[in-house]
Amino acid sequence: MPSSSVSWVRIMGMAALLGFAVAAHAAGDAERGARLAYTCLGCHGIDNYKNVYPTYSVPRLAGQHPEYLVAALRAYKSKERSHATMHAQAVTLSDQDMADVAAYLAGPALAAGARPQSAPPAKVTEVCVACHGKDGVGLTPDYPTLTGQHADYIVRALQDYRKGNRKNAIMPAFAGQLSDADIEAAAAYYAAQQPALQTVHRRTTVLAAK
Repeated sequence: MPSSSVSWVRIMGMAALLGFAVAAHAAGDAERGARLAYTCLGCHGIDNYKNVYPTYSVPRLAGQHPEYLVAALRAYKSKERSHATMHAQAVTLSDQDMADVAAYLAGPALAAGARPQSAPPAKVTEVCVACHGKDGVGLTPDYPTLTGQHADYIVRALQDYRKGNRKNAIMPAFAGQLSDADIEAAAAYYAAQQPALQTVHRRTTVLAAK
């Protein structure tokens, strides 16, 4: 078997293991999560809210897989992802807290299989679709959904994987194959896809009732 095939098999094997580990702890109580998520909504509940420095859009979360949101929170908690505010939030959460918050913020799941809005760039077909699909809906629960995500956030995430500011068993190898132009093209492509992620709005009625 060619070395590239061996590497791919190893990567997919690690992905399967990671997916199992996340899924095993991902059952969450969305009602309890609504009570815990009030600090999250201060950024993620505002349309087009920006991270101050460096400046980029705060990601949309509704429609993400809850398992992926749990994995992201754990990465911020362990500092595998570099972001001071998110680390400060994540370290206060237990595993159950994370599962509950994720269940609330994710909301209804998005279905994969939508017809792409345009032909994907060559590098998207070569590097991205195996995990994120042509329509940008993550193919397994631990893969993020990219459809309708802010393009500048996708750019930032890919650059962080490439620079090592985000630690991950899989993504640095893929991001390292992308030039700046490839990253911009991939981000623009996935941001334009449907069904689009929707920003989680403040749920004042639900929160007030708790």
